[in-house]
Formats: sequence, structure tokens, C-alpha cells
Amino acid sequence: MTRLRVLAAMSGGVDSAVAAARAAAAGHDVTGVHLALSRSPSSHRTGARGCCTLEDARDARRAADVIGIPFYVWDMAEQFHADVVQDFVDEYARGHTPNPCLRCNEKIKFSAVLDRAIALGFDAVCTGHHARLEPVPGTAAGRRRLVRSVDAAKDQSYVLGVLTSEQLSRALFPLGDTTKDQVRREAADRGLAVADKPDSHDVCFIADGDTAGFLRRQLGSAAGQIVALDGTVLGSHDGSYAFTIGQRKGLRIDQPAADGRPRYVLSIEPVSRTVTVGPPEALDVRKIAAIRPVWSGCAPPSAPLRCLVQLRAHGEAYPAVCETAGDAVDVSLRDPARGVAPGQAVVFYDGDAVLGSATISGTARSAA
Repeated sequence: MTRLRVLAAMSGGVDSAVAAARAAAAGHDVTGVHLALSRSPSSHRTGARGCCTLEDARDARRAADVIGIPFYVWDMAEQFHADVVQDFVDEYARGHTPNPCLRCNEKIKFSAVLDRAIALGFDAVCTGHHARLEPVPGTAAGRRRLVRSVDAAKDQSYVLGVLTSEQLSRALFPLGDTTKDQVRREAADRGLAVADKPDSHDVCFIADGDTAGFLRRQLGSAAGQIVALDGTVLGSHDGSYAFTIGQRKGLRIDQPAADGRPRYVLSIEPVSRTVTVGPPEALDVRKIAAIRPVWSGCAPPSAPLRCLVQLRAHGEAYPAVCETAGDAVDVSLRDPARGVAPGQAVVFYDGDAVLGSATISGTARSAA
């Protein structure tokens, strides 16, 4: 085995701690680093919400001490704010639904951190993501592609789908062959105090889970109308950024539908601040337009590509045909999908292997 100089990103959670421990046990020269991403980290977590607290940094340091590896803290709060937090706010202001975890992997962990690691002489960056890497069939040695984790409930290949083949060639994901329960048992066996630490949920930089409140503080009040498909005004709102495609609850509509069925958010128009609602079947889409494709697991397709596409981090995989034209991808779904929003990622799969990804720019509803 080739001995590598490995930089292990340690969040303070159980996954990254066990990943670092496995890399060290495999004989690599491992250094742990905790990324300080919050401008004003609080002393304690709020239940299982949030991350980047002082407690997390201490947990990461203690884990590194147990493993027996050097440990450092890198302050990347300003870059995280610009590339992830501000992007999150800007996307909602455009009427889009971003995925900040995906953006953090792209801009921070496997761009800024990896670039710095290579400049410092490291060979690879190790994280606790639940995903696997395998050689890309028919390509030169060293090129690898993402594959789903053996633990389907924890699989994170979707949020890693934005990574390039070059970035994947410098990545280590030691946990891809392990379930979360096995990770916790291994952490306990290794004497890591984070073995029973709760996982973080929701958006890491919104510790209280109130996304609408966070956006309101950033964007202010921007009143608009809630309308039906035929244009009938049904209500009002204080900001279209508080809605997402497919949302059912919290619409504050006083007029029930004529058929008594619930209404869902169908579209968001940020310029006029109009939110359109309607019946669930109006959410069905069969056509998806996407931009900025990244093909990490295959060459850019020169012909229609039959594959599976995933539209959410833990969502269903849909059979589809994808056609590329420069920086654009047109996706035709065999079966309709619901709740698909611009700003989300579409990740292309060949079975369990990731072929690439793109950012959804628009959708077309089912003819039905």
C-alpha cells in the first residue's frame, strides 16, 4: 500500500472521527483539521441542530488526541459565509431552492481545503462522508468515480455529485462500506467520546431550524400575493423566499379549494413576489432543464444518455434520458416527479455509480 500524507477534515462528529482513525490505522500519515466556519460560534449545540460550535472543535481535538494525530483549526468563516451562506440567501431571493451541503462540499471541503492541502504537500483529503470510490471503467489508472454507500439511509453520493474527477482522485471516503450503526460501535471500541453524539440536521448555519426566520432577517419583508393557477388572489405573504416548490403547510390561505383538497406551492416569481399554488398533480414534471454539468464518472455524453437521476439528497431515483448541449442538459423523465425546484441539483447515476451532476434551471409540467 502506498503511504499517503492525508488531511482529515474533522467536524467533531462521529463519522469524521472514525474516518480519520481508519486512515491512520491503514498506515497513512494523517493530520486532523477542524474547519471553523461560523463567524460567531456558540459554546454549545442546540440538541442535534447546527454545527461549528466551540463544543464541536473541542470534540474534534479530543478525537485527534485519542487517534494520536496532529490537529489544527483552520478559520474559514469568511469564505464559508461568501460561498455558502450568501449563496444560500441569494438563491432564495431568486426564487430557487439551494442545497447548502452540496455547495459546501463543492466550494469549501473539496476546493478551498483541498487546494490548501495540496499546497501544503498533502496527497489527499479524508472526510466522513458515506460514499464509496471505484475505478472508472475503461479509463486511465487513478481515475475514480463515486458510488453509493452500502448504508442507503446515510448515502451522501448526491451531495458529493458536484465534485470533479480531479477532486475525487484526491479524496478518501473510508466509511462507504459501513453502516452508521457500525460506525458508532467502532467509535466506542476505539475509545472515541463522540460515539453517541447526535447527528446534525437541517442547515448547519441555522441552528434553530427556522429557515424562514433566518431569510427574513437577511432579506427583510417583501410582501406579495398568493394566487391560484387561474390568477385568483387567495392570500398574501411577507416574502416569497419563505416558500419552496411542493410546500403544503404554512400557506396561510383562508379560502379552501372548491374540491376541498390541499394546495401546494407550484411556482415562485421573485420579481413580482407572486407565489402560485394549486393541486398536487400540477406539481408533476417530466422535463427538467439543467446547467453547469460536471461529468466525473464518464465522458460528457455525445448521444442521449439513459440513466437514473436523483433530485434530492435522499430522494427516489428516476429513469431518464439526458441530452447535453454545451453547458446545458435536458432531462426527460420516464415517470413524473413532484416538488422539483430550480436551484436543486440533478445527479446522474449508472446503477449505484455517479456519472455527474448539474444545477436545475427550470422544469416543464406533465401534459396530464
